[in-house]
Amino acid sequence: QVQLTESGGGLVQAGGSLRLSCVGSGSIVGVKAMSWYRQTPGNQREFVAGMAVGGQKNYADDVKGRFSISRARAGNTVYLQMNNLKPDDTAVYTCKIGSAWGDFWGQGTQVTVSS
Repeated sequence: QVQLTESGGGLVQAGGSLRLSCVGSGSIVGVKAMSWYRQTPGNQREFVAGMAVGGQKNYADDVKGRFSISRARAGNTVYLQMNNLKPDDTAVYTCKIGSAWGDFWGQGTQVTVSS
């Protein structure tokens, strides 16, 4: 059974950095892309960053130049390096792995940025 587990969230001051990790356990066949999303209370989940299996990356406009997505060389692990964090980045961050079997989601990790 596939399970995604995020870690690395926490409380940080504005201007600080965090590195989120998402580890996928179980066998995922035909991975197509790995992505990060975030959600705040009362709002829809929004795309943050994504990485296709071929290496192409894309980012939401408000995180470009500050966030960087990457993946481990082996296994289903994806990272999100977040620099120069702002209070507006406060949210629950969730990873997603898209595959030939469908999409798998983690439970999320809380990121809180204080001003």
